Amino acid sequence: MSWRPQYRSSKFRNVYGKVANREHCFDGIPITKNVHDNHFCAVNARFLAIVTESAGGGSFLVIPLEQTGRIEPNYPKVCGHQGNVLDIKWNPFIDNIIASCSEDTSVRIWEIPEGGLKRNMTEALLELHGHSRRVGLVEWHPTTNNILFSAGYDYKVLIWNLDVGEPVKMIDCHSDVILCMSFNTDGSLLTTTCKDKKLRVIEPRSGRVLQEANCKNHRVNRVVFLGNMKRLLTTGVSRWNTRQIALWDQEDLSMPLIEEEIDGLSGLLFPFYDADTHMLYLAGKGDGNIRYYEINTEKPFLSYLMEFRSPAPQKGLGVMPKHGLDVSACEVFRFYKLVTLKGLIEPISMIVPRRSDSYQEDIYPMTPGTEPALTPDEWLGGINRDPVLMSLKEGYKKSSKMVFKAPIKEKKSVVVNGIDLLENVPPRTENELLRMFFRQQDEIRRLKEELAQKDIRIRQLQLELKNLRNSPKNC
Repeated sequence: MSWRPQYRSSKFRNVYGKVANREHCFDGIPITKNVHDNHFCAVNARFLAIVTESAGGGSFLVIPLEQTGRIEPNYPKVCGHQGNVLDIKWNPFIDNIIASCSEDTSVRIWEIPEGGLKRNMTEALLELHGHSRRVGLVEWHPTTNNILFSAGYDYKVLIWNLDVGEPVKMIDCHSDVILCMSFNTDGSLLTTTCKDKKLRVIEPRSGRVLQEANCKNHRVNRVVFLGNMKRLLTTGVSRWNTRQIALWDQEDLSMPLIEEEIDGLSGLLFPFYDADTHMLYLAGKGDGNIRYYEINTEKPFLSYLMEFRSPAPQKGLGVMPKHGLDVSACEVFRFYKLVTLKGLIEPISMIVPRRSDSYQEDIYPMTPGTEPALTPDEWLGGINRDPVLMSLKEGYKKSSKMVFKAPIKEKKSVVVNGIDLLENVPPRTENELLRMFFRQQDEIRRLKEELAQKDIRIRQLQLELKNLRNSPKNC
């Protein structure tokens, strides 16, 4: 019996994907060829950031959204990292602040000037050193300003308070590389997938594991919280190496509620969830299509809607926040698709077809806005609060009034939970050995310059002393 999708009555039944015209795409971009499983793209209502291929160190482009068309080869880049950039994320509350992490073991915070970059940016607003291996993931807290999470290949998740520029908590419950992190709506719970084939739900402030699933039949790769439904959705691979998705109850991970096989392709499946419309989008790395479903609280839980098809394979996808969408066109989601072979970034708008030009309140409920609900001290003190909501009815015109102030830091050891995170750790690979070597060379060069300056100062003081001794008053 052949498989057929079961359709049901839904206002999103006829959602379709619309690719932007070529003049509204971003062309001539040297998209990174790194095989790390990430999107390499981040977008907000003002800027598009893309990780690029570079000869030495790591870099990424930041382009104002209105600057479409062909990008010049010598366009300015953010190029302060000494290793490949592995992940980038925009601050959800300050739209010109972006976080990046890299193979050089650092996390950096950058401030993009008004109108975009005019020259290469090499100096970060803040450099965060705490991991002993490369850092593969960064995530901003969804309701609290200046709280950033980073996951490294040292199997640790560090929680950074950017008001002080230091790690304030460390989650040390993983036994292998962390593949994905996702928050629930108010940021009180963190879920992770890991190479040790386990799915975990964690209380982030204490680091306590609340639920844990050992996924042997469904090897999890990516996970996403489904808004306030108290559900998790994971993508992974079955024991027969077919791609599949699974739905879980966050309070009981003993068995998935449902498992559904997708296809037999090998590319990683990225899940994207829209809590306002309860729609789930599935996009495979190397695929050209995007499937979309509607999530329900009752059985069958998952209803297939339709599929967007395209011949060009995608390396990654950036997602526009809700306040950056075109509500007059009934746009409910927008992807920015990375097409590596063409050096092209394609905007893809998911549109609900409506005949009326008026504002459609049923598809645009109140949505999380650009104002934080908590300060770092409040959240670290144990307070949870839902995001501050905003209406999209008047369109998004208000710019955030928040300004990021970098703390003044002194170099010192970084101690979390009684462990010095910057103590010497022996390198595991040749690349780590080379990075450690170059870091030591830089330190030796700095110390030599400092020593030379002190030698000059000593000679100056000796001459002054000699002049005092030879002056007529001392005769």
